[in-house]
Amino acid sequence: MTVIICPGIHPPELTASFVQQIGAYVDDYLIVPSDSYPYSAPHIFHYIYRQFVVPRPTSSQTVASTPLVFISFSAGVVGAIGAAWMWQALGKKVKAFIAFDGWGVPLIGNFPIHRISHDRFTHDSSIAWGGAESFYADPPVAHLDLWRSPQTAIGWRVQAQCHPPEADRTTAADFLLALLAQHHEIKPKAPILQPPTPNTQHP
Repeated sequence: MTVIICPGIHPPELTASFVQQIGAYVDDYLIVPSDSYPYSAPHIFHYIYRQFVVPRPTSSQTVASTPLVFISFSAGVVGAIGAAWMWQALGKKVKAFIAFDGWGVPLIGNFPIHRISHDRFTHDSSIAWGGAESFYADPPVAHLDLWRSPQTAIGWRVQAQCHPPEADRTTAADFLLALLAQHHEIKPKAPILQPPTPNTQHP
């Protein structure tokens, strides 16, 4: 189990909808309970630790030997990035960090970091706070809808590391699945993801 999902402060039905859309593709995942202070890095860290390390301290398949991918939303981004730093501080590996609407949260680390934003303002105003290849919805969608229904959020996949930056038209769900495929977190029998068609009309 390598994908850690960290919700924000919202009804659990939103996360259930999110997982329903990506669950058919993701090999395995763990949802951190949203009532466990999603903005608290120690709470998230200790929850993961209790789930994997404490019950089987000698297992070669614990989180200690399996790189993690964090997917976080809103207030959950605050706690998740801190938990990722704490996990690395113990000598563990974070494979990637994906933040849904982590506006204003500094995202810094020696692992791949990606932002998925509900509008361009959130995307543009978060660039200085870290993050590489990212996505923003255009037209904008509601903050909670980005998490509840990422397949309905159409927008731009932006590769900021290119000069000038390159952008392709896609959805938040397809962008997320493409990232998970890059990090080998897609089920072997999942449908093959087609790369988005380049679009030169990016504003």
